[in-house]
Amino acid sequence: MQIGSGTNTYEWQDSWAAMPESESARTGWSHHGVTVTESGQVITYHQGDPTMMVFDPDGTLVRTFPIEVSDAHGITLVKEGGQELLWIADNGRKRHPSVGYDYPDGETRGQVLKMDLEGNVLASLERPDLDVYREGLYSPTWVAVNEEHHGGNGDVWVADGYGESYLHRYDSSGNYLNSINGEEGDAGRFACPHAIFIDRRTSPAELYIADRANGRVQVYDLEGNYKRVFGSDFLTTPSGFVTHGDLLVIAELRARLTLCGKDDEFVCHLGANEQVCDVEGWPNNKDASGNVIPTSLLETGKFNSPHGLAVDPQGNLYVAEWLIGGRFIRLGKV
Repeated sequence: MQIGSGTNTYEWQDSWAAMPESESARTGWSHHGVTVTESGQVITYHQGDPTMMVFDPDGTLVRTFPIEVSDAHGITLVKEGGQELLWIADNGRKRHPSVGYDYPDGETRGQVLKMDLEGNVLASLERPDLDVYREGLYSPTWVAVNEEHHGGNGDVWVADGYGESYLHRYDSSGNYLNSINGEEGDAGRFACPHAIFIDRRTSPAELYIADRANGRVQVYDLEGNYKRVFGSDFLTTPSGFVTHGDLLVIAELRARLTLCGKDDEFVCHLGANEQVCDVEGWPNNKDASGNVIPTSLLETGKFNSPHGLAVDPQGNLYVAEWLIGGRFIRLGKV
């Protein structure tokens, strides 16, 4: 079926990818990102296993490779010296069915890794030595890179979205430079800066921050200076970004995608289904005993919980949802 209208019309395809069938795929709580290579291959993470999956554009699973993370929460593709590489933001813990989909006991081991497309780790970024982390949680959620092949300086930005709601900046060699937390600007303190994105639709490029718990997007320059805020009047839970041409697409965890124009203006929602978020146990369900179980409320053409978001060169969108068993949707550009 088709959703949207006019130039923003898409074919909804929620069974396009040949996901491997296994117990861990059925019971794992999907909470990951997705990205697309220049050749159109789609890279994402398994719902339950520490495994990356690579799909052809037609949904065929080409290969897999293991990675040592709790979750590939944020997956960012970059290009260096003609080679495509991945940055992985691992938030450091994952809900597990063996403990009723709570977090297992133990330390949260958030980490940020740089790897090649075979899973070989090339670099990692150290957690900054800041007072806020003497007792506070470090749980990184996303990475954005001011890539040199786009004219940038190679700086790497890390969002500590599930920890202390900071953004940390490193140089191209991985040396820590500085941090921001929203108090620098007029909009105020970040609350779960879930995703970050370098927007190159304008010059100079800008850093977009999904200030999710505040229901808005904050925009900074690439030196960490506040510029503006938008979306409080039409966003609820911004969680991820992509652009295609002048179009900005924002994944909102509360069951929709939101499209904006070049000036951050609202264009439309896609697949809006916010009422499902009020169901007990969302993004899943609960049984009569109060146990968390997979949702029975998934509908074609309506979102449940968009989390990871990617776009290919043709403008097709790929959405990984946040729920037990996962749902991996392709919106084919019409």
